[in-house]
Amino acid sequence: MAKPAVQAFVYRISTADEWAQLQRTGGTLGGDLDRSTGCIHLSDLSQVKMTLKNFFLGRNDLYLLQVDTSKLSDGLVYEAADDSNYFPHFYGPGRSFAPLQLDAVIKAEKIVLVNHDFTCSVLDGAEP
Repeated sequence: MAKPAVQAFVYRISTADEWAQLQRTGGTLGGDLDRSTGCIHLSDLSQVKMTLKNFFLGRNDLYLLQVDTSKLSDGLVYEAADDSNYFPHFYGPGRSFAPLQLDAVIKAEKIVLVNHDFTCSVLDGAEP
């Protein structure tokens, strides 16, 4: 599978604590996985529900952040997770592991669990 074209938006599944920190300080380096790999893990809209089901089951403290890719410049890189999935990662300029900045977040919405499915208005119409 070829790398996907960069979309106008990518999405960050954020904990309530991470979202509060981002609002308070204006930037975040993400969670333990992000800091250990040196990049902020993101998803395209069609990947969000799969990511939620694979990594966030049982959580009720999640927010979906819609991130403007034009504000990430050359720090946004699509990398293969397997033979058929490329995920966006934000490294920062020159792969410097810069924080994701609050001004890149266009929208933030609480994710809720309804009938065993994660949902929010941003995900309405997104592929499962």
